[in-house]
Amino acid sequence: MSYCLHRSQGGLRLLAAVLFVALSCAVVERSAAQTSADTDRADLGRSQTGLPLTGGVEGQVPPSPNDADLGEQAILKRSDSYQPFTAAVALPFYWTSNVALSRSHEQSDWLLAPVAALAYQPKLTDTLFGVVSVREQLFYYNRFSGLNFGSFDAEAGLIYQMPQLHNLILRGQFVYNRLTDKNSFDDFFSNYSILVNAELPFRIGRAQQLSLGVDANISIDANPEPPRRHDYETYIGYSLNVTRALTFDAVGRLVVRQYQLTDRVDVSEVIAASANYNLTKYLTASAISTFAANQSSNSIFDYKVGNLGGIISLSVRF
Repeated sequence: MSYCLHRSQGGLRLLAAVLFVALSCAVVERSAAQTSADTDRADLGRSQTGLPLTGGVEGQVPPSPNDADLGEQAILKRSDSYQPFTAAVALPFYWTSNVALSRSHEQSDWLLAPVAALAYQPKLTDTLFGVVSVREQLFYYNRFSGLNFGSFDAEAGLIYQMPQLHNLILRGQFVYNRLTDKNSFDDFFSNYSILVNAELPFRIGRAQQLSLGVDANISIDANPEPPRRHDYETYIGYSLNVTRALTFDAVGRLVVRQYQLTDRVDVSEVIAASANYNLTKYLTASAISTFAANQSSNSIFDYKVGNLGGIISLSVRF
C-alpha cells in the first residue's frame, strides 16, 4: 500500500513536471511570437518615417529608399559647404488595419509614433563617408494601449560611393536595436547585427531617381534568443521632384526573414509611398501609406496590414 502510494505520488510529480515544462514552452513561444510582432511593428514604423538622414545635396551621399531615419533633403538643392550633422524630430500619426499583426480577428486602431534622430556623417574622402546615428521612436495606440512600446536604434559604419560604377553605393554598419516597455527604457528585446547594403541609383533627368538595392541584416546576438533572425532584402525605390517644394517617394521591398532557433522562415512584401511638401526650409508635411503582407512557414504568423496617415517633421543640417 505504501509502495503504491509512493509510486502514485512520483507519477503525479512527473506529470506536474511535464505540465510545467509544457506551460513554460508555451509561454516562451507566445513571448517570442509577441516580440517578433513588435519587431515587425518597429520595422513598419521606420518605413512610415522613411526620410533619410543621409543627404542628397551636392557633394553628399544620395538619399536612399533603404534609409529608415529622418531628414529628407531635396535631391536638386546645392550646398555651400558640407554639413555632416542632421537633427530631426517628427510626429507620424496613422490608422493601421491590424494592430497585432495577427492572421485572423484583425483589429484596427489609430496611433501616434513620435520619433527623434541625430546623425553624424563625416566626409572622410570624396567618396567615403562615416555614419553614426541614434534614433528613438515611441508607439502609442489609441484603443489598444497595452501594445504601446518604444524602439531605440544606434548605428555606426561606413558608406562608400563608386562613381566609376554608375555611382554604386556600398554600406556597412553595426546596428543595435532595443525594444522597450512603454514610457520606460527597460528592454524586453535587444539585438546586435551587421548590416551590409549595395545600391545602384539611376537618375532620370534632373527630377527623378530610381534605386535598386539588396542588403543583409545578420544578427550576431539577441536577448532573448528565440526572436533572433537574419533578414535578406531586395528593394526598388522611386523619387520624383514634382516642384522644388513637393516630392513623391515610393519603395517596394521583398524580405526573407530566417529565424535562428527554429525552422521558421518568413517572406514579407512591403509597399510604401509618401508625398512630401516642404513648408519651410526645415519643416515638412507628408502624407504616408504602407501595405505589408507576411507569409510564414508557420502559417500562424501570416498577416496583412495597411497603414494610412501623415507626418509633420522638422529637420536641421549643420
